[in-house]
This record gives sequence, structure tokens and C-alpha cells, in this order.
Amino acid sequence: MLDQNFERSVILLCEHDENDGTVGLILNHRSMLLLSDVIEDVDNSEMPLYFGGPVEGNALFFVHKAYEKLQSGTHIVDDLYWGGDFDKLKYLINENLISSEEVKIFLGYSGWSPGQLDEEIKQNSWAVHNSFNIDLAFITDGENLWKEALISMGPKYAHVANFPKRPEFN
Repeated sequence: MLDQNFERSVILLCEHDENDGTVGLILNHRSMLLLSDVIEDVDNSEMPLYFGGPVEGNALFFVHKAYEKLQSGTHIVDDLYWGGDFDKLKYLINENLISSEEVKIFLGYSGWSPGQLDEEIKQNSWAVHNSFNIDLAFITDGENLWKEALISMGPKYAHVANFPKRPEFN
């Protein structure tokens, strides 16, 4: 993908609808900010924020694998959920009852108009993985997450994980 927003990106699709379009989150682009930098009533300075995409960059979104703690969220796949009760999430963070191994929080999201993503996939702009281990979504090292996602797609893509970021500088 030539767009810098999506260079070496692993996107989790959260919602896909033929009429409304597609919403996804970039899983592996960590920002320099912590949640406590943008939310006043969060005391946990260790909760990192990720760049979810170029749309609504001042809004927060999250995915989690802690439904039993949050009792909310839209089911994506297996035990992975999108969104939920943000006030409850803040409480759990402040009380150290939830960790970054269970929740990932994003500034902004990635969006495609109806049919746009399907067209980009037909043009081979994206490698699509329909079945993945949800623990990949919570890897904190962005480059490692990208490599592990490629390797999990099998031998057709695994070799790409070792390509340098800028081959022309090799």
C-alpha cells in the first residue's frame, strides 16, 4: 500500500456492510501518546494509544478480549470485541483490573466507502486473512505484529516478513 497511513499495516476489520462501507483499525501503529494524555480522569499512564487510521483522529475506539469484565462490545470474531462501555473501561483501567494485553485503544479509525475495500482487494492492494489468532491483535511491537500476521498467512506471505522496509537502502 503506497498510502503512508497504511504502510506495513495490519488492519482489523470491525464492521463491513455493502451499503454503509467498512470500518477497521490499524493494529500495529503505536502513537507516542498514552490514554492518560488525552483523558483527564484516567490515572494509568501505562495504557498506550494506537493510530487506528486517518478518519476521526480525535475520537477514541477500542477492541478487547475482556467481555466478562466489560459486559459490552460488538462481537468481531472468537473472543474479540469492538467497543463497549467506555466508562466501565476507564474504571477497570484506573483500578488496574484490565491490561493492555486485554484491550487496545485507538485514536481514529480506517474507513472505506461501500465497495471501495472490495475494489482494493481485487487490485491486490491488501492481503486478506480470514482466520487468525486473536492474540496477534494485542502484540505491542508494531513491526513484530506485522511480521507475525504475515507468517500466520502461510508460506505465500511468510517470506515477505523478512523484506527490509526500504529495499533501495539495502
